[in-house]
Amino acid sequence: MANAEWGVLIADDDLASRRNIRGMLAEFPDFDVVAECRESADVLAQLEITRPHVVFLGIQMPGVSEFELVKPRKPEQLPAVVLLTAYDEFALKAYNAQSLDYLVKPVSVGRFAATIARLRQQLGSGARVEQPSGVVVSTTRGSTVIRFDEIDWIEAEENFARVWIGTRSHQVREPLSALEVRAVEQGFLRASKGALVRLQAVRSITRTADGAATALLLSGSRVPVSRGQRAEFARAVKELR
Repeated sequence: MANAEWGVLIADDDLASRRNIRGMLAEFPDFDVVAECRESADVLAQLEITRPHVVFLGIQMPGVSEFELVKPRKPEQLPAVVLLTAYDEFALKAYNAQSLDYLVKPVSVGRFAATIARLRQQLGSGARVEQPSGVVVSTTRGSTVIRFDEIDWIEAEENFARVWIGTRSHQVREPLSALEVRAVEQGFLRASKGALVRLQAVRSITRTADGAATALLLSGSRVPVSRGQRAEFARAVKELR
């Protein structure tokens, strides 16, 4: 395209997926598809030939990953990587510091537009845009990421977990123990064996005559705080005041 600012490489062994991405990119004239690859052997070659600004990469392609795309290149030569996956439960695990964004197939128009906005922000500024930290959930409109700073608390639900945003909740296909590693970095703390609470969401801690403690959240939710966690939890909340 004559007016295109940024070149795009689409690398996926799924023909329908490549056509879908190409079709949606047609609505954004500042992006131009400079090459398509269905074989992993072609991807690294096309990177050298076409020097794309953006790579849409199917994560099921054997022999190539986002690490392969960036490790041999200077910072100014790094393409922005958008991962394509058919499995929402694995999406966040694949979505790491080497990739700008990920899309779950089939890709919706709205979700694709959000990715384009992030690409424009990064490419226009010349700086990497930090990925939002959150959890992948399934909704009636498809898969989406809920940021940790939107979540009030997280409870264990058998082998999975459930995140609560006010009175709304979504199941996450990860155990609470796995989520805790990321959640603690985002200001969450164990309230009990079965619950993580975002400390900024706590309004107060109440106690009953028998010594039981409950975290009252800004949303109105009440989360029991176990005896073993009570002192650490109360101290952490107080430090935020």
